[in-house]
Amino acid sequence: MEPIKNRYEFVILFDVENGNPNGDPDAGNMPRTDPETGCGLVTDVCLKRKIRNYVEMVKEDCPGYRIYVKDGVPLNRSDAEACAYVGLPVKDSKDAEKVLKEAKKKDDKLDEKIRDFMCGNFFDIRTFGAVMTTFVTGALNCGQVRGPVQLGFARSVDPILPQDISITRMTQATQKDMDEKGPHTMGVKYIVPYGLYRAEGYVSANLAKRFTGFSEADLELLWEAILNMFEHDHSAARGKMAVRELVIFKHDSELGNAPAYKLFDLVKAEKKPGVTAPRAYSDYDVTVDEAHLPAGVTCIRK
Repeated sequence: MEPIKNRYEFVILFDVENGNPNGDPDAGNMPRTDPETGCGLVTDVCLKRKIRNYVEMVKEDCPGYRIYVKDGVPLNRSDAEACAYVGLPVKDSKDAEKVLKEAKKKDDKLDEKIRDFMCGNFFDIRTFGAVMTTFVTGALNCGQVRGPVQLGFARSVDPILPQDISITRMTQATQKDMDEKGPHTMGVKYIVPYGLYRAEGYVSANLAKRFTGFSEADLELLWEAILNMFEHDHSAARGKMAVRELVIFKHDSELGNAPAYKLFDLVKAEKKPGVTAPRAYSDYDVTVDEAHLPAGVTCIRK
C-alpha cells in the first residue's frame, strides 16, 4: 500500500465523569494536574496505549497489524523476528553481538531491511515510530523509527477539582489479617467529577513516505481507534469516559498549507453562559471556525 500523500492535524475532545482518566504514580495515583492552573492532564503515552489496545482487539494480530509495545511481551522477542527474517537468527545478547556485527560488514543495507520488516508488520511502529535498539547499539539493530503520527498531552478545558472518596473493604486477604485488623479496612478512590479534555495531534505524510509507509488504510484505522479508544476500556476506576468529537484538518499537500497552531486555534470549547461547574458535555459550546480555514485545508468532523 502507498503511503499517505496529505498532511493532517487533529483535535480530540473527550470527557470523564466520576473517574480517574490518568493517575499519577508519583502522587498516590491522583489524577494528573497542572499545579499552576489546576487543569487536568492525560499523557500522550496513556492515549497511545488505548489506541494500541483497540487495534490489537479488532485486528487480532493479523499480518501487518501486530502491536510492538505490548503488555508482557519483551521488545527483543519481536526484534529477533526481524533478524530471523533476513537470515540472522539470534539466541541471546552475546550471540546477537557477534552475528549482527559480522552481518553489518557484509551488507550495509541490512539494517534498513530489518527496519522495513518491523514497519511492515507492526501497526504501532508504522504509526508512532519506535526505538528498537535491543540488540547491538551502534552496529546492527532494528533502528530508531520516527513515526508520522504524534500526539501531545491532553489538557482539560477548565480546571478540575479531584476528589478523594473514602471506600470500605468488607473483608481481608488472610485469616491472620482478619484476626489482627478486623474484617473492615478503609481505602481511598480518586475521581474527577467531570472534565472535558482536549488533545492535539499531527500526521506527517513526509515521514510516512520516508520511513514507515503509513497508508490511507492505516489512517482510517487510526481515526476509528481514536473514536473508540475508551469504548472497550471501561472500568470502575476510569468512570464514564468517551471521545466526544474528532476534528481533522486535511491539507491539500504533503508538506501542508498552513501552520498547525492556526488550525488548532479554530477549535473552541467554552462553557455555556451561566455554567460555573460543568458536569456534562452539554454544558459546553464546541465550535470550529470553518469560515476562516486557510486555503488548501479541509475540515472533517467525526
